[in-house]
Amino acid sequence: MNTKQLELRVANLDCEHDAAAIERGLQGFPGIAELKIYPKSAKVAITYDPASTKPEAVKEKLESLGFPPQKGMEMAEQPKPWRNPKVLTSVASGVFLLIGWLLGLAGVPAIFSTVVYIAAILIGGYYFGREAIEELIFEREIGIELLMSTAAVVATIMGLAGEGAMLVFLYSISEAAEGYTEEKTRAAIKALMDLAPKVALVRRGGVEREIPVQELEVGDVFIVKPGEAMATDGEILVGASSVNQAPVTGESVPVEKQPGDPVFAGSINGEGALEVRATKTFADNTISRIIHMVEEAQEKKGKSQRFIERFGARYSPAVLAIGILIAIVPPLFFSADWVTWITRATVFIVAAAPCALVISIPITLVASLGTGARQGVLIKGGVYVEELAKVKVVALDKTGTLTRGEPEVTDVVLLRQDADRMASSQQELLALAAGIERRSGHPLAQAIVRYAEDQGIQPSELADFRSLTGAGASARLDGRTIYVGSPDMFHSRFNVALDSVWEDINQLQSQGKTVVVLGDEEAPWGLIAIRDNIRPNAAKAIDAIHTAGVEKVVMLTGDNERTAQAIARELGIDEIYADLKPEDKVTKVRELAECYGHVAMVGDGVNDAPALAEATVGIAMGAAGTDVALETADVALMADDLEKLAYALKLAKRNQSVVNQNLALSAIVIGALVIGAIAGVFSLPIAVLGHEISEFIVIGSGLRMLRA
Repeated sequence: MNTKQLELRVANLDCEHDAAAIERGLQGFPGIAELKIYPKSAKVAITYDPASTKPEAVKEKLESLGFPPQKGMEMAEQPKPWRNPKVLTSVASGVFLLIGWLLGLAGVPAIFSTVVYIAAILIGGYYFGREAIEELIFEREIGIELLMSTAAVVATIMGLAGEGAMLVFLYSISEAAEGYTEEKTRAAIKALMDLAPKVALVRRGGVEREIPVQELEVGDVFIVKPGEAMATDGEILVGASSVNQAPVTGESVPVEKQPGDPVFAGSINGEGALEVRATKTFADNTISRIIHMVEEAQEKKGKSQRFIERFGARYSPAVLAIGILIAIVPPLFFSADWVTWITRATVFIVAAAPCALVISIPITLVASLGTGARQGVLIKGGVYVEELAKVKVVALDKTGTLTRGEPEVTDVVLLRQDADRMASSQQELLALAAGIERRSGHPLAQAIVRYAEDQGIQPSELADFRSLTGAGASARLDGRTIYVGSPDMFHSRFNVALDSVWEDINQLQSQGKTVVVLGDEEAPWGLIAIRDNIRPNAAKAIDAIHTAGVEKVVMLTGDNERTAQAIARELGIDEIYADLKPEDKVTKVRELAECYGHVAMVGDGVNDAPALAEATVGIAMGAAGTDVALETADVALMADDLEKLAYALKLAKRNQSVVNQNLALSAIVIGALVIGAIAGVFSLPIAVLGHEISEFIVIGSGLRMLRA
């Protein structure tokens, strides 16, 4: 079957109950092959058969179900309170409650105030009462809404219509606020969506015109004026400017961009006008991918959240059952007063309702995931936030993680100057070395060529280039063969005496530098030291990782032991493992996990993929615009900034702290209310008030994670 994808943002999708209503409504709809609903993002993703249905038909169906699709992919906003049906019914319930209370004060016959109270219950309880019935009938579940509805009905039957109306009014407030709470947690996704402009200035056929960004095609040339955001990912064709990539990568300092450099959607142009060739459509660019992954992550529940949900599914029916027992056992077996114990049972059902407990984890996790994404840390689900908080060991790849991944020449040492040497100066030494190495694709060779070019030195014209596998290279000049390679090559292959220069070589190598020798079969002429320079903030990042509570920072590298030791000393790394092949890194990560339990592995997400997969949490660094890195890791640091790892660890620990606080508060409140309910100390309004206050406190506490 030839299927197509349709993604729609819809209004009024605020919770799992709404998602279930959409699923029921679209069940059996012709042409729909697959349906996925994202309650946290108010999005519906549909795979459909274009031969059997059309997008317009699906949109009409969703609108008829009460979930109207939004224009484009804009996220629906909650209606103003005075236009929100849930708010209006809650207010109406409160008004009727007040009228009923005033009628009682005025001495009007009780029947009139009771009728008004019942009206308050029916109006205020319409939405959550309907949810309770639908959950019971369609989902075969007893939820919090059914507990509240049951308590209100029983209270009214027992002659406590005022208390029942108070319960409904207070609970309807929390129901009315639910959509606004969800909207708050969606702030991170909305902020990401707002990064990219809605239109792009495109040059097509020599004519410049504005088009919606969704219409951009790969290869289009779009113009970005100073201060504007990039419409999509692209490559600069004309112009130079500083570009603020903070919205995408979290980098605090703008990056200088030249023709040929890549730019990301949503990054902000600085002082110069740019012409950019689109390399990705709007749907596939970096911002869109980040948004999609955050949405996916918010739907992936952590272990603790799944446990709480399973607990809640069993807990609510248990509360109802215990409430029934409290109501009937004392009167039946101990001749207690029926009214007293039915009243206590009603208060117990309200007091024990697990609203705050159930909401404490998801709202905190969603806020944490969104905040991390805004700061350039993409965590792919609640389970990884929880695992990050438990990490004891961080294993770091060296190249590209601790270092820049681009070797640079640091020292040029001329050994002897005499008539027999072709290299009588450092400039001539570099010219000869660059003349040989420009034919090589090895990273160290390219570093020498780049350094020579930066110094304005023209590479010598040499002939008969030959690569000496694993050792170096050679070429001929004026009938003489010149070699460039490792000290071992000169010592073992040509038996050249290096006694006089070993001290220089050892000193350079002790600094973590790779030494290249230039000379002939008789003697070395000079040394070139090369080093993959450490990232400027690497030492600060390692210190921050330790401060975040990590017990040990380990470096895994394929480089030699001496270089690894030098870098470890400079950065304050606790332990190193050198000369490792990719499969050796996997083994080391496994050993660390067996020893310490929770290990995070940080790499570039490409050649370190096996080790990332083996770790408790795999973290790819510098993932912006890199599809492989984004897909491979559990956590993606969008910038080449190791300090973002420390931020991710602290965010995870802060998330866990807030979750624990919320769980403790919820448990204490429920415990106190339950004891007070059974003892007859608390009335129904007090139980409802305590229940609702604790719920709002937990929501406010969870939303603290929205702060960066």
